[in-house]
Amino acid sequence: MALNPSRFRPAWWLPAAHLQTIYPALLGHLPPVTLQRERLELADGDFMELGWMPPHQPEAPVVMLIHGLGGGAASHYVRLLLPLLQQQGYQGLLLALRGSGPEPNRQQRSYHSGASEDLAAVLAILKARQTLPQAIIGVSLGGNLLLKYLGEAAGDDALNGLRTAVAVSVPFHLQDCSQRLTHGFSGLYGRYILKDLRRLLRAKLARCGNPFGIDPERIRTLRQFDEEVTAPVNGFRDAEDYYRRCSSRPFLAAIRTPTLILHDPHDPFMTPRTVPEAEALGPGVTLELCKGAGHVGFVSGGWPWKPDYWLGQRIPEWLSQQGLHPIRPISAAGHENRPDQTPAAAHD
Repeated sequence: MALNPSRFRPAWWLPAAHLQTIYPALLGHLPPVTLQRERLELADGDFMELGWMPPHQPEAPVVMLIHGLGGGAASHYVRLLLPLLQQQGYQGLLLALRGSGPEPNRQQRSYHSGASEDLAAVLAILKARQTLPQAIIGVSLGGNLLLKYLGEAAGDDALNGLRTAVAVSVPFHLQDCSQRLTHGFSGLYGRYILKDLRRLLRAKLARCGNPFGIDPERIRTLRQFDEEVTAPVNGFRDAEDYYRRCSSRPFLAAIRTPTLILHDPHDPFMTPRTVPEAEALGPGVTLELCKGAGHVGFVSGGWPWKPDYWLGQRIPEWLSQQGLHPIRPISAAGHENRPDQTPAAAHD
């Protein structure tokens, strides 16, 4: 285990955590990605979707990316990391969590912060056909889900073949994050997220019915959403039970897989007390504290018209340090779209 300072230095023109959070999400101007979609049928009758970064590289190590809340192929970190990893000689893969793909899932439930059983199901399918990822990157909610899974599966044969993991801007303690997103400027993020969640909820209720008697219009906070939607739909007693059982922090001590966590101690989605102490980290965990990085920001560079997205440096560096070596990088021409490729869905 290790708790280390980071080499990250925020851009002088984005000196505050809020600016770091907002800039790449709204103003980053990263080009869209084109993915080859694949549906995986699950044992419970539902499905999840994968998005493979073209061109397919069967000999390359597979690196899976798990998005955050409301995220997907249009998220700035997906548009940054998947093309970069592909160009460097890895096979990039996006896991669209249950209900987040371009086509609605079949069941009442969708993904949530602790749905590690869904990740386990996908990895079992990929392992059976010998395409198990050698590395997994989880961002925000996806990072929480990933860390929970790694702690639960420590010592399990299911992890055979998984060499390393990276988690970015993780909400280690869900209740703290829910509270933070109701106060001050951070409340703006909370209201934005809630607006999107209510939109998705209305569509879900229209398709699947409303056996829990949920009224989207009376939900005013993220905690109320978790109390009235997330908890009952997913079998938790209440929001507090959901937060307690699904926060990744209690699972960190069990993690043995070499895992890098990149986190700003002043991430505006949470509070400094959310950050785990060194004693809470498992033997495989390295936590790098990146002051001034914001929530999934990590923008450095000298000029606003030429930003440097630091995650695109540190993550490949970590993969190499863990012995995950790419095949020879493909040429830029290899990224040209082919007729059998379909544009990624533009959901955030």
